[in-house]
Amino acid sequence: MIKVAIGSFEAHMSRLKPQPRQFLVNIIASPRYTWRPVPQLQDNTVETFRLSAFSPSLPAKLPCQIGGAEFPAIRKWFQEPWPCFNRSYLGKFSDHLVPVELTDGETNFDRAEAPFGIFLDWAERAGAEAPQQRFYVAQAPLNRLPKPMQDDLPTPELVTKTGKGDLYDASIWLGVAPTYTPLHRDPNPNLYLQLAGRKRIRLLDPDRGEAVFDAVQTTLGSRATRASGRFRGVDMMKGQEKTLLEARMWSGENIEDGEKVVGFEATLVGGESIFIPQGWWHTVRSIGTGCTGSVNWWFR
Repeated sequence: MIKVAIGSFEAHMSRLKPQPRQFLVNIIASPRYTWRPVPQLQDNTVETFRLSAFSPSLPAKLPCQIGGAEFPAIRKWFQEPWPCFNRSYLGKFSDHLVPVELTDGETNFDRAEAPFGIFLDWAERAGAEAPQQRFYVAQAPLNRLPKPMQDDLPTPELVTKTGKGDLYDASIWLGVAPTYTPLHRDPNPNLYLQLAGRKRIRLLDPDRGEAVFDAVQTTLGSRATRASGRFRGVDMMKGQEKTLLEARMWSGENIEDGEKVVGFEATLVGGESIFIPQGWWHTVRSIGTGCTGSVNWWFR
């Protein structure tokens, strides 16, 4: 991870020059998937969550709030009208370093560590200017944030009491729409909570998701490994792999073709959450405009 000081951050960004986009051949057309809404649990108790989602390893949307928990971040980190980041509160942590993804068009992608205040400055400008260069606080470990920010996102009981009670990791995701995460899978069960803005998530079961990922790798002339698709790798964030994965999962309309449903879809707004079972492939994109915020807990 590159650490970027305030004085050198703009210089680092200036090196992300647009490159000529290669002509893509043999792009895989989007299959005629039917996307069924992710089922919602009848209540948010640990027992219902365990029996209906965690144990059978099935995706589920949870009623607000998770297990009756309250998350101060929802009201303290964001404000209206669009929504945007609450600078009067978050500005207290401007000097704290966070991992940031830097993108410039379709071909340039980089990662760096930058002061949180640099991201907040950019977010204020992005709301009015829609800049080509974009910042995304992606997969920032919750346990490395300042203590007050950690306290704003307490670990839900569904994480601590459903399985072994083993919290593997937790991360926050902060950006300004549009944001995007390509098709991938997680090595642990994932509880994902939307804090602000709107996001849409699409899921495929382990077998169908692996078939889609392998088909893309075959088109690219690559060989998928057992670990492939488990991490937010550079290859899947730019260039041909990103384009092909996006085409497979998002191009075209939802079409009822007479065949059985092969995928699930959910739209999340602030305060709503979804359970993503271990090994289920998923992709996430923001909807609309304004800032977005999410947190997730990987657990066992």
